[in-house]
Amino acid sequence: MSLFKARDWWSTVLGEKEEFDQGCLCLADVDNSGNGQGDEAQAEDLLLEVHLRDPILQVEVGKFVSGTEMLHLAVLHSRKLCVYAVSGTLGNVEHGNQYQITLMYEHNLQRTACNMTYGSFGGVKGRDLICIQSVDGMLMVFEQESFAFGRFLPGSLLPGPLAYSSRTDSFITVSSCRQVESYKYQVLAFATDADKRQETEHQKLGSGKRLTVDWTLNIGEQALDIRIVSFHQSASSVFVLGERNFFCLKDNGQIRFMKKLDCSPSSFLPYCSVSEGTVNTLIGNHKSMLHIYQDVALKWATQLPHIPVALRVGCLHDLKGVIVTLSDDGHLQCSYLGTDPSLFQAPIIESRELNYDELDVELKELQKVIKDFKSQGIWPMTEKEDDLEVSAIVSPNFDSVSQATDVEVGSDLVPSITVKVTLKNRVVLQKAKLSVYVQPPLVLTCDQFIFEFIEPEMTSTVAFSVYLKRNYTPSELEGNAVVSYSKSTDRNPDGIPRVIQCKFRLPLTLICLPDQPSKSAVHKLTIDTNKSPVSLLSLFPGKSWLRESFSALGLACGSTHSGLVSGFANQSDDDQVNVMGFRFIGGSQVTLLASKTSQRYRIQSEQFEDLWLITNELILRLKEYFGKQGIKDFSCSFSGCMPLQEYFELIDHHFELRINGEKLEELLSERAVQFRAIQRRLLTRFKDKTPAPLQHLDTLLDGTYKQVIALADAIEENQDNLFQSFTRLKSATHLVILLIGLWQKLSVDQIAILEAAFLPLQEDTQELGWEETVDAAIAHLLKTCLSKSSKEQALNLSSQLNMPKDTSRLKKHITLLCDRLAKGVRLCLSTDAAAPQTIVMPGGCAPIPESDLEERSVEQDSSELFTKHRFFMEESARPDVLALQGVLE
Repeated sequence: MSLFKARDWWSTVLGEKEEFDQGCLCLADVDNSGNGQGDEAQAEDLLLEVHLRDPILQVEVGKFVSGTEMLHLAVLHSRKLCVYAVSGTLGNVEHGNQYQITLMYEHNLQRTACNMTYGSFGGVKGRDLICIQSVDGMLMVFEQESFAFGRFLPGSLLPGPLAYSSRTDSFITVSSCRQVESYKYQVLAFATDADKRQETEHQKLGSGKRLTVDWTLNIGEQALDIRIVSFHQSASSVFVLGERNFFCLKDNGQIRFMKKLDCSPSSFLPYCSVSEGTVNTLIGNHKSMLHIYQDVALKWATQLPHIPVALRVGCLHDLKGVIVTLSDDGHLQCSYLGTDPSLFQAPIIESRELNYDELDVELKELQKVIKDFKSQGIWPMTEKEDDLEVSAIVSPNFDSVSQATDVEVGSDLVPSITVKVTLKNRVVLQKAKLSVYVQPPLVLTCDQFIFEFIEPEMTSTVAFSVYLKRNYTPSELEGNAVVSYSKSTDRNPDGIPRVIQCKFRLPLTLICLPDQPSKSAVHKLTIDTNKSPVSLLSLFPGKSWLRESFSALGLACGSTHSGLVSGFANQSDDDQVNVMGFRFIGGSQVTLLASKTSQRYRIQSEQFEDLWLITNELILRLKEYFGKQGIKDFSCSFSGCMPLQEYFELIDHHFELRINGEKLEELLSERAVQFRAIQRRLLTRFKDKTPAPLQHLDTLLDGTYKQVIALADAIEENQDNLFQSFTRLKSATHLVILLIGLWQKLSVDQIAILEAAFLPLQEDTQELGWEETVDAAIAHLLKTCLSKSSKEQALNLSSQLNMPKDTSRLKKHITLLCDRLAKGVRLCLSTDAAAPQTIVMPGGCAPIPESDLEERSVEQDSSELFTKHRFFMEESARPDVLALQGVLE
């Protein structure tokens, strides 16, 4: 915003509901009278108005008629060029002089015109020639009443601004390749005619020359306008207005200077300065500002009442330097730069005596208001129950008609279950929005709902269905319903944004079916408890489990299907069932075993990540079972070998997919560049009027296109595999965190710290991936609460997260974290509380091993640690372990 506004000298509004562009304004003595008229806007200011049938693209004034050096008006239409003579006669009445317009000649164009320029092409004296550029890149030169020739610009796709330099006798334009190009008039004149298609033999005999460019300059952006300014006969400059910069070039294409603009420009006009060797430039922008530059220095800024699309400077009514501006809606204004003195005078302040007692009372009241506001925080906090109550209920039965559509789980019938969310408001709320989230590949039939609580004590209930869409297991069965709303207060009538959420848990039977138990499996886990083993039918009730599972299969309860009932249905509810089989829909099998003699449970599966949901479900149901019996000291533990090797394999597979995705994207970028280069060459060959062989460019284009499509399909497939791998990695991460918590008896807060470090992302991308994020989080824990000395706490961590070269560093940090926990280091967020309680071993242990010696020491400590926890596998002579191994025999 400028402090100075352009002073309005004369202004008017042109036409009604018409549009104007930079070619619609021309300032010249069109009637050859030799004087300019201008004063306050009056009716007689409009000298001439003629309705032409065709839209007008551009108007110019020059010596366009042969035999005379009088100025004439050239009007460019889309398919026609007309030249008129404007003349005036003295009036004998009060209406003033009368003006007429006479058509001198016209040219019908064979191609649609875009813009034009004029000048003394070829150095002719006393007359101006006109050059019209068509929308398909052809230059058409007219020598007044006759057509001279037409030439296609090489490689032209879209027309750009066009200007003529009289000193170099050149046409200057900006091509669609974003480069300034100069063509000599003599080269255009002697090049092959664009309207003639000559045979190859005639070309070889030299019947014409190919059109070549004189010089080019890449400016890296599209151009809005080009102007030529001559200092004197020996020097001239080419000014180019870009989308973000304006350039001043020498007449040989070298840059004199350039200026980066702060605002998007709309028009410009360079003109000679009063200072020797400098040029002034008017630049209008889309903020209705007019900037005046002397070379690159800003000399003046003024505010205009409109956005100028065309600028001119002239002498009107003996007033020099009048700035003429035209807007796109027809506002025409003649203005000058200047300021008006400020006539404002501050009023005299009434002197009155101050009552300090009243001021003290007012000050105390204001301080009390500020104190009350600070006590409530930035947003006044109230109990959520005072505003809105949110509850979610999961239906106990599956939908009678499954809502699953477009599923990809093989031949299994996919069930769906209904979830109802109820909202009850106590006050009037504005635009409450409910968003529901579940872990993929679980999907919702609808996940967005809008409510309007215009009255208090209203209740609204929505229902939606959840089902499994893909053939892999989700990382969690927990869903989340989040409600965002605005509550109006006295101080904030527009409403204060607030958020409330409610979690719900989906049943295991939604993604899992009963199956035959498996006697062998690759991956096994053993969970220890402090209570006697419980029959699995008590944890997974046979009738309800069978009813839900068989209804998902479309079978009646009690029927047999592929031996699914064997293992638990052929026993009574009172029998001790110690083995149960599960099969995830479209996934792998999981077997659950309960020891008859020891207080242990074993979970085994062919896929490591599939152990998570069954293990978590087992622990939750055990806690629920003993909680109903009033037993409060029930606990679970894990004393086995931490399955880091299996976990690291999933990490490596996920990272390998990320590397593949990066390589495919680089290859696709290279093929895309190659494809565009071949397109440009083919387009040049097709538009060239001198036919030349394609040299198998079409075959190369077709092959490159197929490669681009194949690479795009490969990237899409890799992204899908990466998404699945990330889901499996999250399941394995949940399992590792669970086992660490059971192994080290971690509290809820300590487990929350591990979850924040190992599960920081909901989505995995190439720019910010799981590996570098988790590595930074674990390195921070090793530097702070898990450090063994103050020297480790002084280590500086990198503030940038970049994709690592491999996963070795991450795996070392995870191993070191388990090592520190095994040695008694407490996991907490307070480094002051953690540092004194750490156990410093002789010789110490670096938190981030950098050398081979340090790596071997870490591996040795880790091997000793995990060897000590293998006792339950090696001491097979113990009777409880023998009983556990003989469960399936």
